[in-house]
Amino acid sequence: MGSEETKKHPKTHLQLNPNWAQLQLKVKSNGLNKSSKHTKNPESETHNSILGKRKERLEAESDGSKPSPLTPINDDFSLTDVVAMDCEMVGISQGNKSALGRVSLVNKWGNLIYDEFVRPLERVVDFRTRISGIRPRDLRKAKDFPTVQKKVAELIEGRILVGHALHNDLKALLLTHSKKDLRDTSENGRSKALRHLAAEILAVEIQNGEHCPIDDARAAMLLYMKNRKQWEKSVKDQTRLEQKQKNRKPKKKPKLKDAAIVKAAVTAS
Repeated sequence: MGSEETKKHPKTHLQLNPNWAQLQLKVKSNGLNKSSKHTKNPESETHNSILGKRKERLEAESDGSKPSPLTPINDDFSLTDVVAMDCEMVGISQGNKSALGRVSLVNKWGNLIYDEFVRPLERVVDFRTRISGIRPRDLRKAKDFPTVQKKVAELIEGRILVGHALHNDLKALLLTHSKKDLRDTSENGRSKALRHLAAEILAVEIQNGEHCPIDDARAAMLLYMKNRKQWEKSVKDQTRLEQKQKNRKPKKKPKLKDAAIVKAAVTAS
């Protein structure tokens, strides 16, 4: 009997109780609802991420830290009408002579326009790393002096050149620059050290340990830009005064012979 019933109803054991079937449907339905609740909405996720970044930024701003005044305010790397330069030296000969080891130039925004290590013409005997920050590995693939000298000459030609104690930098580069286009922050009458000026006027610390010529050039540029109007007016006034003195013709004194003739003529009359 059992075998005959199985043959007549082969799928009877697979059929579900109606109540059990409804329960399974209900469970599946609840599962779908839960999964849909946990599915992330791309828009809400993006919104949350933006808020998260904004929150992080606000927290960073509220921690009291301020960006360095030397940080450029834009990404303009063009060659401007004003450039600032700073050089670092190494020791040659017996170590008591200086030679150019690195030169950096920034534009008026403080963005770097040139930065090269330089291989001196003579053998380096003192890298002066404690101050210059230059190490032997820096000069192994450095550019030769004539190449750097030529490039720097091209960059500063016809432009206002800003720096601190520029005569030392120009001497190391074996270059000259028009006096009327030099803006030297060491000639301000207040302090000879750039780090002192940076601390007093810019409220920023530089040259703590190894010097960074990029930061030094930026500091000099910022000092100049803060007082550019007054500085340029002073330069124009000085140039105008020098030109006036140059054009002024001195009165000629009569020669002794001519004076004697004039005196004799007066006596005879």
